[in-house]
Amino acid sequence: GGREANQVSDDYRYQDGNYEGYAPNDGYYRGGDEPTHEEDAQSDVTEGHDEDDEVYEGEYQGIPHPDDIKEKQKKRAPAVADEYRDRADLMAERMEDEEQLAHQYENIIEECGHGRFQWTLFFVLGLALMADGVEVFVVGFVLPSAEKDMCLSSSNKGMLGLIVYLGMMVGAVMLGSLADKLGRKKCLIISLTINAAFAFLSSFVQGYGFFLFCRLISGLGIGGSLPIVFAYFSEFLSREKRGEHLSWLCMFWMIGGIFASAMAWSIIPHYGWGFSMGTKYHFHSWRVFVLVCSLPCIASLVALKFMPESPRFLLEMGKHDEAWMILKQVHDTNMRAKGEPERVFTVSYIKTPKQVDEFIEIQSSTGTWYQRWLVRITTTFKQVWDNVLYCLTAQYRMNTLMLAVIWFTMALSYYGLTVWFPDMIRYLQEEAYESRVKIFDEEEVSQFTFNFTLENQIHRNGEYRNDKFIGMKFKEVRFEDSIFEECYFEDVTSSETFFENCTIISTVFYNTVINCKLINSTFLKEKEGCHLDFEEDNDFLIYLVSFLGSLSVLPGNIISALLMDKIGRIKMIGGSMLISAVCCFFLFFGNSESAMIGWQCLFCGASIAAWNALDVITVELYPTDKRATAFGILNGLCKFGAILGNSIFASFVGITKVVPILLASSALVGGGLLALRLPENR
Repeated sequence: GGREANQVSDDYRYQDGNYEGYAPNDGYYRGGDEPTHEEDAQSDVTEGHDEDDEVYEGEYQGIPHPDDIKEKQKKRAPAVADEYRDRADLMAERMEDEEQLAHQYENIIEECGHGRFQWTLFFVLGLALMADGVEVFVVGFVLPSAEKDMCLSSSNKGMLGLIVYLGMMVGAVMLGSLADKLGRKKCLIISLTINAAFAFLSSFVQGYGFFLFCRLISGLGIGGSLPIVFAYFSEFLSREKRGEHLSWLCMFWMIGGIFASAMAWSIIPHYGWGFSMGTKYHFHSWRVFVLVCSLPCIASLVALKFMPESPRFLLEMGKHDEAWMILKQVHDTNMRAKGEPERVFTVSYIKTPKQVDEFIEIQSSTGTWYQRWLVRITTTFKQVWDNVLYCLTAQYRMNTLMLAVIWFTMALSYYGLTVWFPDMIRYLQEEAYESRVKIFDEEEVSQFTFNFTLENQIHRNGEYRNDKFIGMKFKEVRFEDSIFEECYFEDVTSSETFFENCTIISTVFYNTVINCKLINSTFLKEKEGCHLDFEEDNDFLIYLVSFLGSLSVLPGNIISALLMDKIGRIKMIGGSMLISAVCCFFLFFGNSESAMIGWQCLFCGASIAAWNALDVITVELYPTDKRATAFGILNGLCKFGAILGNSIFASFVGITKVVPILLASSALVGGGLLALRLPENR
C-alpha cells in the first residue's frame, strides 16, 4: 500500500512541463485539487485502516512525522516574521486589530445590555468622584478654624489652599498614565488608598508642616482618580448610553460639594466637639470634619474590591480569557436582573490586538530582586512616556492642543471665580463692618473692671489707671497713643487687636499675650499657643456660599445628561462656555452680598454642562490604551489653571472687579469658540 501511494505521488509531481503544486522545501504534495482515479485507488488501498491508529513507517527510525513538522513551522513562522518586521508594520496591524475589536466590543456590550451591573459600578465609581469633589472644598472650610489652632499667617493660609491643587495636578498625570499600563481597577485602588490614608492622618497631625504634607499627598491620590473613573466606566457602556450616563456620573462631584458643605456647617461650629491631651495636643471639631470627609473615599475603596477590571483594557493587553469571563459576568448579572436567567452569552471568541510592546523580564533567575524591580520600573516608565508622546503624534496633536486650551481656560475662569466670589462677599461684609466702627477720644477710666467683649472700636489718647481686664475679649479693637498704669490683665483673648504707641506701666499680665511698649510690667504664666479663638460670623458664609453653589449645578447636570446625545458634545461645550461668559459680565452689577451669591449660582449652573461634555469628549477622542493617559494630562493642566486662577483672582479682591471679570469672560469666550472646532465623536 505504501509503494502504491508513493507511485501515485510521483505521477503527480510533474504535470504539463511544470512543477505546479510541488513544494520542494519539504517534498510533500500541496496542490492537485482535481479528483482522479488514482485518488480513488489510494482510498481503496487504505480502506479498512483507521487513520488515527495508522503507524508512520519512519516512526521507529526517529524521523518526525511530516504533519508535526508543518505544525511546528506554522507556530514558529509568525514569531520569526515579527522579529524582522518593521515596527510601523506591526503598529499598522495592531491598529487594524483595534478597529475590528472596537466594532465587535460594541456588539458585545449591546448583547450584555445595560442593567444592574452598570448601575452598581455607577454608584461605586460615583463615591470615588464624590471624594474628589469633597477634597476641593475641605481646605477652604477648615482654614478659619485651622488658623486659630495653628496660628497661620496669610502666606501659610494661601499655601495650604494651593497645595491640594498641586497634588491633584501631579496625581492626575502620574496615576492616569499608569492606568493605561497597570489597569483601571488597580490604579484606582492605589489612588483611593493614598487619599484615604493621608486624609485620615491629616486630621490628627498638629504641626502646620506635617498637615501641609498630608494634604499634598492626599491631593495626589484623589487627583489620579478622576481620569481613571471616567475611562473605567465608559468601557462598560455602549455608544448610545455613554454620553448620558457619564453625565449622570458627574453629578457625584456636585454631591461631594453638597456633602462637604453640609458636614462643615453641622460639625465645625461646634468647637467643643473633640478632646485635648495636655496642653500640646488638641483635636477640635474641624479635625472631626476632616475625618468625616474621608468616608466617601473609604466606602468607594471597599466597594471597588468587588468590581472586576475593565474587559476592554484586558483585551488591549491580550488577556482574552479574563476579559471573556468578565463580559459573561456582566451579561449574566443583567439578564438575571431582567428576569431572563436562561439567556446564554453567545460570544465565544473576541479579537485581541497584536501585542507589540511585550514586557520581558531579564535576569529572572540570576538577578537580584532590586534589579528585577529596576527593570520593571524603567520599562513601565518608558511605556508611559511613549503613551504621553503618542498623544502628540500627528493623528492626535491638534485634538490634544485644542482640548488643552479648553481645559485650561475653563479651569482658570471657574476655579478663579469660585475663590473670588467668597472673598468678594467677605470684603463687602468687612466694608460694612468697618463703617460701623465706634471711636473714643481722650477717655479716662480708673478703678474699673472690664469683663465683657470690646468689638469694632478705636480708642485714642486714652488713660487707664488701676483697671482690671478679666476674662474678656478684644475683637477688632485698636488702642492708639494710650497709657495703661497699674492695670491687671487676666485670661484675655483677642482677634485683630492692636496697641499702637501705647505705654504700659507697672501692669500684670496673667495668661495673656500683648505686644506693646512695656515699662516695669510683669508677665505671669504667659499664654501659650495661638489665642485667636473667635468664631467669625463670615466663616459660616463660606459654608452657605459653597452649599448654594454646589446645589445650583443640579439643573445643569440634569439638562446636560438628557441632551448630551441629542445636541452633541461640541455644541454643549461651546454653548455652555459662552453662556457662562455672559453671566460674568453681570457681575459688574453685583454690589451686595445677595447679588454676588445669586450670580455665583447662575454661573456655576451654566458652566457645569461644559464640564460634563468635556469629560465625555475627552474619553471618546482617544483609543483605549491611551485614554487615561490623555485624560490625566489634560486634567493635570486643568489643576494648573486652577492654581493660577486662585492666585490671580484673589489678588484683585478689594482693588478692582474689572480685571477678574474681563479675564474670566475672555477666557470662556476663547475656549468656547475653540471648542466648536473639535470633532464630534458620538
